[in-house]
Amino acid sequence: MDNKPLINVGGQAVVEGVMMRSPRSFAVAVRRASGEIVLRESRWRSLTERLRFLRWPFLRGTVVLLEALLNGISALNFSARIAMSDEQAKKSDDAPGENKERQDADPKDVADGGEVSDLVIWGTVILALALGVALFVALPHMAVWLGGVLLGRELSVQDVLFHLIEGGVKLLVFLCYLGLISLMKDVRRVFMFHGAEHKSIYTYEAREDLTVENARRHSPLHPRCGTTFLIMVIAISILVFALIFPVVVLLIGKPTGIGWLDQVIYIGIKLPLLFPIAGLAYEFQRLTSKYMKSRWAQALAWPGLLIQRLTTRPPSDDQLEVALASLRKALWREGLREEENPEVSGQVEVFKDFQALVAGLDQAS
Repeated sequence: MDNKPLINVGGQAVVEGVMMRSPRSFAVAVRRASGEIVLRESRWRSLTERLRFLRWPFLRGTVVLLEALLNGISALNFSARIAMSDEQAKKSDDAPGENKERQDADPKDVADGGEVSDLVIWGTVILALALGVALFVALPHMAVWLGGVLLGRELSVQDVLFHLIEGGVKLLVFLCYLGLISLMKDVRRVFMFHGAEHKSIYTYEAREDLTVENARRHSPLHPRCGTTFLIMVIAISILVFALIFPVVVLLIGKPTGIGWLDQVIYIGIKLPLLFPIAGLAYEFQRLTSKYMKSRWAQALAWPGLLIQRLTTRPPSDDQLEVALASLRKALWREGLREEENPEVSGQVEVFKDFQALVAGLDQAS
């Protein structure tokens, strides 16, 4: 690779594929049952391009999180439709009868005719956020309060111990959630693509050629992973809530005097605090990933990297090819001058294998 400055690239594993996002590109690559690689790429414009104040530290983290949710759901929708078309073709092949001729759905038709509306995507995002709040905010808070009541020593939200125990419960819920979903075969394959995503990004950051041989050598654990981000959110929430709630209680006391209802109100107060917490976690993660050669950064990133062992698996070579395909396409757009950048929305290409994809991108460059 050349000595051009590196750009920030992030990604997400999807169904039989990987999504990659760079400052100007949003690319998704999916492996079909036939071995073909289906690639969808479009020009990406972040909200921060239009509202520059959202680039400010501690604001940009919330924007990045929201955009990641939207992009992730869009990419999952695309990959799921490709996988479903392959599954339907397989069922048709397995059905009884003679002289059947297999008709694989054209992935371009699947993509063009199957994208969900913005309303559905936003609805899914809102549902995901609601479930996240229920699992990782409401459940831990109420568990700590109710546990104290049952043990005859009700903890106050003014106590640091309340928030320390709550953070432990959050971590336990998170680990149980990961452990349960990892029992599913399809999820384990997604975790393998997650590992492929990290290995591919490491290859780019090492300025090596984006080949399977180079990617294979790298670690599947990356300090900028979303898993590490969530661990940092949990840690920072303990500190923020421990500092804020003594002041909150001093100002409003017990709003109703009814134990459970007061706790619901306190949970409501926590919700808007999640935005600055996400912003702090994002800045903290950027800082540690920037100085990962330092012992202090390695120590701070270690818990997140440890838990990534649950969310990543060593990928196969064909999975690495898919991750590298998505990354190559995202970087292809970054290599264009601004006046050359086409305003393409969801263009879908199909390549018979990784070598054909590399040759096609080289020819387009």
